[in-house]
Formats: sequence, structure tokens, C-alpha cells
Amino acid sequence: MNENFENIAISSRIRLARNFSGFNFFTKLREFSDAVFIIDTVKKVLNDYGGFDFLKLKNLSLNECNALLERHLISKELIENKDISAVAMSDDEHLIVMINEEDHIREQCIFSGFNLYKPYREIKKLDDMILSEVDVAYSVEYGYITSSPSNLGTGMRASVMLFLPAIERNGDIDIIRKEAREKGFTLRGLYGEGSGTYGSFYQISNQNSLGMSEEEIIDSVSEYVYDICQMELSAREDILATNHDKLVDEIFRAYGILKEGYQFEEMEMTKLLSLVKFGDALGFLRINDQKAFERLFYEGASANLKENENISQNLKEERARSEYINRRIKELVSKVE
Repeated sequence: MNENFENIAISSRIRLARNFSGFNFFTKLREFSDAVFIIDTVKKVLNDYGGFDFLKLKNLSLNECNALLERHLISKELIENKDISAVAMSDDEHLIVMINEEDHIREQCIFSGFNLYKPYREIKKLDDMILSEVDVAYSVEYGYITSSPSNLGTGMRASVMLFLPAIERNGDIDIIRKEAREKGFTLRGLYGEGSGTYGSFYQISNQNSLGMSEEEIIDSVSEYVYDICQMELSAREDILATNHDKLVDEIFRAYGILKEGYQFEEMEMTKLLSLVKFGDALGFLRINDQKAFERLFYEGASANLKENENISQNLKEERARSEYINRRIKELVSKVE
């Protein structure tokens, strides 16, 4: 990875879709017992693999489910199937297996930074074990059979989370979205398909997986992400050259509000945190722990606030959010003298 991209390419993820042979997709499972069989079978494989915590969503409250969604550990579809779905997470949460989501099995591996081969190598070990124990739906002609035609073939989705505040500001994000479609990629928001834009974060991924090998998918996504990162660097230079004082003022105002603001909505918090992150990337502010700072985007979100035992449940949500963020910003961020 180009070190200049460390504050642009936030994380790299590989996701694999697999389905049990002889079973309908989750929307048309013939019997509840089918869902239970799928869960129990995958759980046994993961227990043999080791290192996973296993949760059935029906045993969680809706808020607990939404807190996992805010942390990007599960999907909206998994919550919608709450009665028949489950999730397994490795101790450090970089390996996730969703069961009875859109497909029977959704394996994903995520690591910080821009290197899709790192999560690929990790998830292949898990996938090889699952394939050795489970008879999955596979066609010589079409590859792995999936609920969505776009996942046919390898069943792989390779994606990189990007922080693109400068491209967003100069209006080129719509150009990239259109160009991505033309080149066979998809540009989505922070929470994936159908989600809006939050805090200048975007996911770029392959649109289809049929007719390409796993390595070809990874290489093509990586090459396009590299181009977008170069565009973001160039856009940052242009903004600094043409709008320096206004940008610095905006960043420091955001920093001040996050430190001292009395209450704010979740969307406002996200926008302000994004500006502070941009200020760090441009050298006006210093974030002393990037991972801890990035957790604030979900720690200050509604469901996770309610799950935080150190936050008073008697406070109005907007006030609880500001108290928590005020404290954490003072611990994590400082001005560059």
C-alpha cells in the first residue's frame, strides 16, 4: 500500500457468499427446521475452527442488533431475518460469519488499510474448512450459486472503505459513481447497499463475480481504488491551494463543537467527526489514536450509546452523545502548533 493513502483507504474487506446444496434460499426455506439445521451445521464447523463467539439474533434485543449493525458487524438483512439468523465473530472481530442472511452463509474478513490480499488469505483458510464440511450449491457453468445473480461465480465481494472529503467537496463524487458503474464497480455509502452518505465515507467494490477469478477481482478493485486515492490526494491539494483559510476555520469550528457542544444529533456528530478527521489528514489537527477515533463514529450512534454502561440512561440521547464525545475528543485530538 502507498503510505500516502493511509488516511484515505480506511479498511479492506473480502466477503464470500455460500449456500447449502438442496436447500432453498432463506426467503423460501421450506421448514423452520431447515434454518436450524443450517445454523447448527455452521456452528459445529466454526467450533472446530476455533476462536468464534456465536450469537443467535433471536436471543438479542433489537437495540443490541442495531448496535452490531452500527459497528458494521452484521447487515440489515440479518436483522430482518432475526428469528432464523445468527452471527459468529472472532475475538478481535476481523472475521465475521453471518448465517441465514441473504445467503445461507456470508463469510467476511476485514483489516485496516489498503491491502485486499491480507483479508483474502485469512478468509480462504476459513472458507476451505467450511467447504470441506458443507455440501454447498455449485455449478460447473456458473460457479457458486447465490441468491443474487451479481454474486454468481466466485461469490466474492472485494471492497475498500474510502474517506473522500475532498472529492465530495469538489463535486466529483457523482462522476466517480457513474464511472464506477461503467467499469464494473459499485460505489456505496457507509452501510453498504442502499445506504446514504455519512461522513464522506464510501465503499468501492466489484459489481459482479461471474467470469473472473478471485485474484482477478482483487486486482481490478485494487487498481481502481488506487486511481481514486490519487484523485483524492490531488483534490486535497487543490482545496488547500484555493480555499485554505475557509477550510481551516471550518475544521477548527468542528473541533471546538465536538469538545464543548452541549448536545448534537447523530448526523451532526458524524459530519463534525469527519471534518476533524480531514483536519488530521491535512496536518491542522493531530489524532493520537486513529482506531479509537474511528470507533467514535459508531460509539456515538444511537444504539451503541444505549448499550454503553458508562453513559447515564437518564440523559436525553443528544445530551448523552455530547457528554461522551466531548470527553473522548479531548483525550484523542489536539491542535498542531
